Amino acid sequence: MVAAVAAWCFIVALAGGLVGLVLGNIRLPVVVLAASSPAAGAGANIGISAVSAATASVAHVRAGRINWRLFAWMTPPSIAGAVLGGLVSGALPDEALLIGIGLLLLYFGVDLLRTSGARASASTDGERELDLRAAAVAGGLIGLLGGLVGLILGSLRMPALLKYVGEVPARAVGTNVTVGFMVGAAGVLGHAPDGVDWELLGVGAAASIPGALLGSRLTGRLSAEALLRAVGGVLVVAGLGTAAQGLV
Repeated sequence: MVAAVAAWCFIVALAGGLVGLVLGNIRLPVVVLAASSPAAGAGANIGISAVSAATASVAHVRAGRINWRLFAWMTPPSIAGAVLGGLVSGALPDEALLIGIGLLLLYFGVDLLRTSGARASASTDGERELDLRAAAVAGGLIGLLGGLVGLILGSLRMPALLKYVGEVPARAVGTNVTVGFMVGAAGVLGHAPDGVDWELLGVGAAASIPGALLGSRLTGRLSAEALLRAVGGVLVVAGLGTAAQGLV
């Protein structure tokens, strides 16, 4: 079972590094199944997400694909929202939240696939004024949702960066995964009192590092349209997986 977890973590990190998503919602069921307890598995999954995001961030930093001003606006509300969501997580049913998040991911994924050509053309028309207030609001709301269900939810933050904030695809990828690292690190601290499966975290993190490095290095080889299509396809898969977790 440990070997299966390692293989799955590598594949998820490879896909996530490519499109700037941590994809903890896709990794979560396998990690929880192998963990000593569901709570310890959730803590390990967030830790693996943080390591994967940190690894991918290194390649994006070196390639200049991170908007540090946008990062500064989005990170604090994302962390605050995640902490608040964790504190009130027992007040709402996880199943309904997961189904709702899954439907949102499906919507954004299909929208990106449908409009990828137009968005790619717009991204090459020069620098645009970013909506930093939208970044802060989106970060807080997505952090809150993630805290409620124990996920980083970079898969929701990515389309928000593209559609509402107005960031170009390549920098949205790098910025999103770097914000995800900060949220994931805070999530591990939040789960530590309830226990974390540290052995599973170590196995998953070790397998995720090479996958995230390889995926993030491939980002720069894709055109803007191909990158948007890749993001859209991954969002559709993530949406279906998240909704299925809520249904079962």
